[in-house]
Amino acid sequence: MFLGLDVTRVSPFHEQMQNVTTNTDPVFSRPDQTQLLTRGVMRMFIDLGHSPIAEFKLANGRRADVAGLDRKGHLTIVEIKSCRADFESDQKWPDYIEFCDQFYFAVDPSFPTDLLPLSEGLIFADAYGATIHRPSGIRPMVAARRKAVTLRFARQAALRALATE
Repeated sequence: MFLGLDVTRVSPFHEQMQNVTTNTDPVFSRPDQTQLLTRGVMRMFIDLGHSPIAEFKLANGRRADVAGLDRKGHLTIVEIKSCRADFESDQKWPDYIEFCDQFYFAVDPSFPTDLLPLSEGLIFADAYGATIHRPSGIRPMVAARRKAVTLRFARQAALRALATE
């Protein structure tokens, strides 16, 4: 159990990931792939009992791809990487670490995972779900930071709920 992310829990998606074939069709551009991976990660968070939001705006001006808040108030941030070029051109992920208890990269199973730092968690995802391949280390936020991040999360979620009514 890693801050509410039960990596031993088996779901149908975990079993399906063994037989996944990746979509290399040129019709899928990088933004399309990012959107599909985001959807899968958010589905995983919901299955695990977390409340996810995409494009979570942090106090430092950065925007996390996916953030999930569990029932105990622990926050997990996931950085989606759609391809090698996406990872190599975007090195802002360390700026997210201080705003979460756990940090993961989420990639397609065909992604060259040797590029990703071993110090961070790893999620394999597609449009239908995700599975934790390597658990994230735990870096508990201090109380004042946790309160500020949780309030920011709640306000953004509430504003989005109003926008969909």
